[in-house]
Amino acid sequence: MPIEGGPLAGSPPHLDTILQTGCEADPEATAIVSSARKLTWRELDAASDALALAYLDMGLEPGDRFASLMPNRVDLVLHYLACFKIGLVVTPLNYRYTPREIDHALEVSEARALLAHAERSDDVATSRVMPEVALGPVWCEGAGPGPSPRFEALVARGITGKPRLERPEPSRPAGIFFTSGSTGPSKGVTHSCDTLRWMFASAVAGLEFTRDDVCLPGSSMSHVGSFLWTFAALSVGARVVVARVLEAHEMIPLIRAQRPTFLAMLPAALIALVRDHDLRPEDLASLRTCRCGSDKVSVELLAEFSALAGFPIDEGYGMTEVGLVTVNPPSGMIKQGSIGKPVGGFALSIRDEDGSEVGAGTVGRIWIKSRSQMIGYWNAPEATEAVVRDGWLDSGDLAHADAEDYVWFFGRKKQVIVHDGSNISPLEVEDALLEHPAIALAGVVGIHDLVHGENVRAYVTLRPGHTRPKSDDVIAFCRERIGYKAPEEIVVLDEMPLNPTGKVDRTGLKQLAEDHLHPADDRR
Repeated sequence: MPIEGGPLAGSPPHLDTILQTGCEADPEATAIVSSARKLTWRELDAASDALALAYLDMGLEPGDRFASLMPNRVDLVLHYLACFKIGLVVTPLNYRYTPREIDHALEVSEARALLAHAERSDDVATSRVMPEVALGPVWCEGAGPGPSPRFEALVARGITGKPRLERPEPSRPAGIFFTSGSTGPSKGVTHSCDTLRWMFASAVAGLEFTRDDVCLPGSSMSHVGSFLWTFAALSVGARVVVARVLEAHEMIPLIRAQRPTFLAMLPAALIALVRDHDLRPEDLASLRTCRCGSDKVSVELLAEFSALAGFPIDEGYGMTEVGLVTVNPPSGMIKQGSIGKPVGGFALSIRDEDGSEVGAGTVGRIWIKSRSQMIGYWNAPEATEAVVRDGWLDSGDLAHADAEDYVWFFGRKKQVIVHDGSNISPLEVEDALLEHPAIALAGVVGIHDLVHGENVRAYVTLRPGHTRPKSDDVIAFCRERIGYKAPEEIVVLDEMPLNPTGKVDRTGLKQLAEDHLHPADDRR
């Protein structure tokens, strides 16, 4: 039987009324704050109304895709809210995108306008697709080339009143989010008005958000993760703290000033924060939950955070296609290393290659069903049909469930290494490597071998101040912990390649491995 997360009570707010709870409860309370700006619920509602009316005045119409190329800003949240209020389709682009990736996203989405930070003006100006974007760019925090409008001016025009448009049909597109492209060109994951609001409701239930929470989403708001935490919190009247950059010099003062109750970060950013010499245990005293995910959380990070904060990291699992799928219940039992249990509104099934469910403890593919499931990949029906069957979404990820329905992540099917007929999870090898005192980051891939099928190659970067350890010593260190799964090769890099979402880019490492089948490593 599928593992059920339980039903969701009531009906979540519509996208155009997502601020209603906060506005009605205390309109003069702070709704959103950053190191540079603060808005009350009344101000946030009025500013997003004015911006929505200005967007209509520009010539945008319901259903138009409005792309954004923005770092974390209060203005980005304003933009999303304005789009929700008039039925525009938010289309966030990863702020780390190269010009080629920007062009791909604009071309696929057929965006009619682009909100861009002025520091990306050179890339936007050289875009081959930008001339086809009918209404051109809107510049934020500075002017770009040409007569294009300024975001701040649109808000400051102060057009008063409420946008009076018919609410879009629940099935109409409301957001397009591009995948990280780990299995090919980025696809546009499309969510409707209905799937987004159910996605927010499931996150509220799973993370136990209330009006008393202060939410600090410590990753990019152009990705589904922080986008989701932001709007789930706003939907229940909780305050949102915007981290303009994700480094300790910004995060620590924000944590001290705003006293968040909920913090969400990617593993690489969180371990850098935890190891910063300025962070003190009392800085984390306001937190009830620290959610870490999007990539495997190392045993080392679990231990270091728990020692500093006095409580464990709460791991979970999610996908752009569906939102937050599982999490360790914040007020229940947290099993360290597990990605938790399905949240409300979700059903999860672990299946073998034939599509049959497997028993507890057996690794299989994660299949997911929920009301927050995407309506498809934008203009890519064949790609949609490849992963959605009979209402279930095949994640392509591997996991097993225990007897208490907690789920344990094993890895992506295409990244699992098959050595002498045994499946090896790169995540488990990376965990062992990260326990080594000299290793800062690790990425593990399989290398074709005529005898063994695949051998395990590890790419690592070193911590500042540490001399390079002998490769044989690192391999022996891993064998003490994971036996036959230990790597056969260690390659030291000056810098670890990361994908656009900030994870170790195993696809890039795989390509690097194929380009250099026999690395020059002296195995000292």
